[in-house]
Amino acid sequence: MALRAGNLRHRVTIQQPGTTRDPNTGESIPGWVDVATVWASVEPLSAREFIAASATQSKVSARIVMRHRADVTAGMRITHRGRLYNIEGDLPDNESGLEWLTLPVSEGVSDGG
Repeated sequence: MALRAGNLRHRVTIQQPGTTRDPNTGESIPGWVDVATVWASVEPLSAREFIAASATQSKVSARIVMRHRADVTAGMRITHRGRLYNIEGDLPDNESGLEWLTLPVSEGVSDGG
């Protein structure tokens, strides 16, 4: 089953922990650095999926599907429309493992490391 480009209708930015510069002092401070901006599908969990996830103490609140990238890992985060999503894992497609990624994500602020 191929991933159709029309399903990837959301623009998201992948970020990883890194250092940024304070604009006032120039000091290096821990923060988040953009890795890439890509097209993806951002899908909140359905009510049934959310209840099932809560039953197992899961923090997952949505799934993000994008074309395969080898550099996306748990510990990174995604920004979309002003919201922050922490990547809880990465699940490659079940055919080749190289076509798309499904990322279970939790919503909220991450401290950068």
